[in-house]
Amino acid sequence: MARILAAADIGSNTAHLLVAATDGDIVMRIDNLNEWISLGEIVARTGEIPKEYADQLVGAVKEFRRVAASKGADRLYIFATEAMRVASNHSIVLKRIKVEAGIGVEIIPPEREAEFSFVGVRLDTREIHPNLMFEVGGGSAQVAIVDDQAIGEDVSLPLGTGKVIVEAGLKSPCPADAKMRAKEYIQRILEACTLQAEPTPTAIASGGVARGLWRALHPDGDKRLAREELTYLIWATERLGIERIIERFNVKPKRASTLLPGAMVYEALMERFNLTEIMISEFGVREGAILEMAKGRVKGQTP
Repeated sequence: MARILAAADIGSNTAHLLVAATDGDIVMRIDNLNEWISLGEIVARTGEIPKEYADQLVGAVKEFRRVAASKGADRLYIFATEAMRVASNHSIVLKRIKVEAGIGVEIIPPEREAEFSFVGVRLDTREIHPNLMFEVGGGSAQVAIVDDQAIGEDVSLPLGTGKVIVEAGLKSPCPADAKMRAKEYIQRILEACTLQAEPTPTAIASGGVARGLWRALHPDGDKRLAREELTYLIWATERLGIERIIERFNVKPKRASTLLPGAMVYEALMERFNLTEIMISEFGVREGAILEMAKGRVKGQTP
């Protein structure tokens, strides 16, 4: 019998709630709610979560709890990823959320984040049989060797879009020296990555950055994204201001700023692993967390 469950992740670009009905095998979306909170970039700049960002988080979690309850969710599970993990004041922020919003947030390790992603992406990749999985966020990039059943080896790399923006000083339009710094930084991180895939792997990408690139390049909905398309997107976005990027690629203002660093990271990942294309999944960590709740592996709380 299907249950209504809710999961929310406090990521490095957005805080995002999903309410869904599930029987443990499929996920039927009931409501989505997200708020753009650029934790990855601000934490990369300052090392902590400033008060105004903490204020946003408290407000977002209060709203997530209200929406989950209004939709009849039995349980609500809220988790946080890279930006919260590395913020020096994360314990203070989490305590404030608990006191003011009345619900706890769990910081999960990169390995658990990858597990949630793997469970989620299998909802629309069972026929593809990927053996490599990417998820680039605002603070980090998860790379994992996978098969049809489980994750093998995985690694978390400091290649989130916010991290790259700060390390290289990216802006729109992008000066040539900033783009070069970004490219050198990305390459330096990937050169230190010892993860090895098959010579010609099949790769799946999930998360907001990948879906942002997909929607910008493929308004027709085709989920296969070619490396040459990312090369074009880099060429275009480095020359344009934010307003022109928004108009040309029909993206939201906040997402527009992630297209250049996101395309650069994914292009470099594809080159590193000898890929000509990647498949974009519409599902990810939130769907994975809901399926794990349905199976009793994650408890959640009463909203």
